[in-house]
Amino acid sequence: MAQRETWTSRIGFIFAAVGSAVGLGNIWSFPFQTAANGGAAFLVVYLLAVFLIGFPTMMVEFVIGRRGEQNPVAAFGKLGYGNWSFAGGLGVLSTLVTLSFYSVVGGWVLSYIVGSATGAYFGDAGAYFGSVASGPTAIAAHGIFMLVTIGIVASGVTDGIERATKFMIPAILVLLVALGAWATTLDGASAGYSYYLSPDFSVIANNFGSIVPPAMGQAFFTLSLGFSVMIAYSSYLGRDDSLPADGGAIVVVNTMVALLAGFVVFPLLFATGGAEGAGGGAGTAFIAIAGAFGQLPAGGAIGFVFFAVLLFAALSSSISLLEVPVSYVTENYGYSRSTTAVAMGLGIALIGVPATFGTSWLGFYNDVVFKLLLPISVFLLAVFVGWVADTEAVDELGRGSTIGESFTTAWLWWVRVVVPLAVVVTLYLGIDALYTGLTNGAYF
Repeated sequence: MAQRETWTSRIGFIFAAVGSAVGLGNIWSFPFQTAANGGAAFLVVYLLAVFLIGFPTMMVEFVIGRRGEQNPVAAFGKLGYGNWSFAGGLGVLSTLVTLSFYSVVGGWVLSYIVGSATGAYFGDAGAYFGSVASGPTAIAAHGIFMLVTIGIVASGVTDGIERATKFMIPAILVLLVALGAWATTLDGASAGYSYYLSPDFSVIANNFGSIVPPAMGQAFFTLSLGFSVMIAYSSYLGRDDSLPADGGAIVVVNTMVALLAGFVVFPLLFATGGAEGAGGGAGTAFIAIAGAFGQLPAGGAIGFVFFAVLLFAALSSSISLLEVPVSYVTENYGYSRSTTAVAMGLGIALIGVPATFGTSWLGFYNDVVFKLLLPISVFLLAVFVGWVADTEAVDELGRGSTIGESFTTAWLWWVRVVVPLAVVVTLYLGIDALYTGLTNGAYF
């Protein structure tokens, strides 16, 4: 059997993990989820979810992955708990469903890069979205995006994923900072910042049931939790790396990118009058931002940079989503990485074709993942680490780190009690929202 690949450096792992976390969820979904759910009120709930639930859960996936040194399904067997492999399998399923529609949105980004260069969306942003979001153009762009993703994953952990993310993550940060600086010059910047950063806590109190599920789902999605991605990535780690330090760096950088995206999007929308329609879902998000660029001097150039950032973010996440099933198949069944990446990638692309027929399918896929699959997966992993493999987890968390016993003990009890309770509440609210959407015809 060929020797299993590992990251060439600690920074390589951090960039890859940040790349998984920093995706469309941060730059596309986060600002528009914020707009749709009360502005700064949503931001407060989201940040609490990231640091109080997201970070401890990331440590859960890290200890399973590094301790098991296998793909997300086989890792449980390596730990001596093979009957829990279904928990990793659910993460694999989540990656398959998510990448199938995520790549469709990635295809939209490709179309908008072209549209920025040609000015195609300047005249009528809504009509342009309609022309690229469904039909042959959407199918072709979806396919191209998946082919790029397949090519990177097929090249391997070191030569493909690590090399690509070492380029894309710095590029995202530099370009977002530049766009954020540009956004401060817009006439509507102050109003945008106020909406984004001045929370009305009565909005949280009056809309708790509708804000918490998307905020928690957004936190899981943007940190790649529940997909078993972090189990897969941490399985390539060395024993001497500090999991809390690496996890903290990943969470902070990921959150910085999401916040930076808001500092670009909200001034832009308020400057051009597009803020009211920004929270209407996948389609209106693209229409609002493209319409805003169409109203500004040099809007094509700025739009090109913005959608280039979005493309890097989309790819850095899509390769992590494909890596999970690819690592499972190659390690469990012995197929080559390149063959598996091509076969899995093409299969996922086919699953996503219905999402190229209209945004209703995409919205349904998205809600199934956010409100159902990810919370269930996180709940199972928390229970496993907190109550089943607790001894191994505490030992693994302390390896390569200077943290004391008080930290590991507090983390363990937080994972045992707080994380499952928070996820159960989120899951209940999410299932209720999903059921309501199905019964009132919101999807189809």
